[in-house]
Amino acid sequence: MGFAIITVLMCVGSLNLTDIVMAQQGDYGMFNWFMFPLLPMAVIFFISTVAETNRHPFDLPEAESELVSGFNVEYSAMAFALFFLGEYANMIMMSAMTSILFLGGWLPPFDIAPFNWVPGPFWLIFKIAFCLFIFIWIRASFPRYRYDQLMRLGWKVFLPITLAAVVVVAGVLVGFDLAPGMAG
Repeated sequence: MGFAIITVLMCVGSLNLTDIVMAQQGDYGMFNWFMFPLLPMAVIFFISTVAETNRHPFDLPEAESELVSGFNVEYSAMAFALFFLGEYANMIMMSAMTSILFLGGWLPPFDIAPFNWVPGPFWLIFKIAFCLFIFIWIRASFPRYRYDQLMRLGWKVFLPITLAAVVVVAGVLVGFDLAPGMAG
């Protein structure tokens, strides 16, 4: 997840979330969003957010579909509700980060009349809701990973791809003189 974020930060040249969103603004509308030029990183980042939030298919600590489901046995009533609320707050926060880093944040898909009439916060809420829908869709579609499968995915698939992407993005930015702060 960190290397996927680094590729975005290299394209922007700032850690400021407002600067990251504004860097995705341009003449081509939603095609300026980092989701398109950095599609593999966007997919890896989103899958990593699903794993980070312990959502199905990466819900290894709870194993909710088994007979004993972790904290469901230990806690009830308000304590359970707070755990549940915390999980969903984490999902909303990671969906917001996905929206800001890869989906243009509060920017409309196209800067033309019907789209730019809608205020920016509504666009951000819509994008967060879309990411939450994908979270729920994944939960209903995929079987649970085992620990060895998750470790293989992280260490043997995602880590080499993201390391290579960091090198490729840095090479493209420097080679084509596109790096932020490198004027002519």
